[in-house]
Amino acid sequence: MLSQEDAVSAPEASGIDGNIFVSVEMSRSKWVIGVHTPMADKIAIHTFACGDADAVLALVERMRTKVEAAGNRSPTVIVCYEAGYEGFWLQRRLDALGIRVVVIDPASLLVDRRAKRAKTDRIDARGMVRALMAFARGEHQVLSEVRVPTVEQDDARRVLRERHRLVKERTAHTNRIKGLLKTQGIMDFDPRAKGAALRLDEIITGDGRRLGACLKQEIVRELERLSLVMEQLARVEAERDAVAEVGRQQEVSAADHHRDAAMIAVLNRLKGIGTNDASILVREVFWRNFHNRRELGGWSGLAPSPWASGSASRDQGITKAGPPMLRAQMIQITWRWLFWQPDSDLARWFQKRTEGATGRMRRIMVVALARKLLVALWRYATIGTVPSGAIVT
Repeated sequence: MLSQEDAVSAPEASGIDGNIFVSVEMSRSKWVIGVHTPMADKIAIHTFACGDADAVLALVERMRTKVEAAGNRSPTVIVCYEAGYEGFWLQRRLDALGIRVVVIDPASLLVDRRAKRAKTDRIDARGMVRALMAFARGEHQVLSEVRVPTVEQDDARRVLRERHRLVKERTAHTNRIKGLLKTQGIMDFDPRAKGAALRLDEIITGDGRRLGACLKQEIVRELERLSLVMEQLARVEAERDAVAEVGRQQEVSAADHHRDAAMIAVLNRLKGIGTNDASILVREVFWRNFHNRRELGGWSGLAPSPWASGSASRDQGITKAGPPMLRAQMIQITWRWLFWQPDSDLARWFQKRTEGATGRMRRIMVVALARKLLVALWRYATIGTVPSGAIVT
């Protein structure tokens, strides 16, 4: 009986004649490259230094030369790697050279479900090559290909993601200051107010003392960091709002950045949809080309995840396949939609199904409404279909 290491070294099929399949398993210390050519049944493994794209290109060129020397003219090279911290720079470099690159969603690759299984970079590299070969044969269910944004689209998302981190930092510094003062019996101090540092001299603790010198200096340093974060946050939000203003002043253009700005401005016209809401929806979601509402709902992670086997059937909740930031934002948008658009058909749908319901049932149903609202906003931003009953300013 073959061991797992032996089993993965032999591909299920010889692949498509004329194709060279390459996988790049990335880690912080090295890249493990798996290569399958029409000249061999086994998947060869090569190891290079982390980030050495020149070595990968040289390897691909050597394999191409060998295949051509064996009588196969103009072999097609297909490279794959998993989406992760490395971003898309490798895909862009290879694509500029005419090499087909498949960026894989790591969660889509099937793994052995046994309790204990061998896992190494070599095994993963071979597994990706076999999945890539099946994908090239037309078996698209073996992996999910990530759509790579353009350089401009990728860069435009930085503002919103930076804002997301800055908001977290602002909350952390605020809570830290309040926590330090709470240990002294001080409950009403606002770290974000103007002149907060000057107020420290006037504060009296719960037991009638002035703040200790060391504690006061610690809070002052925290206030300085909080002030810097708030200053940077204001600049980032100004950059975000400037894009929406450009969209309001011009018509939809063929250029991606003009089109995105116009969609942000259009969404912002809906009562209850703020500039930040519209920017996140466009920059994170609507730049992708979804074919239908089911594809959008499935990608967002707001779609249900049923589990049924024989007579057993249960609900596992939503799939949570999409970006967590988007789902969290959509829940907030949905609650605001219920407040600002109570006469819309979507709000009436929610009210009808939650009449007399408990808080838990309302929280469950708001997730279903969030999926419907996301589809409605997508249609409005892309083809101009106003959600039924919604107020447009």
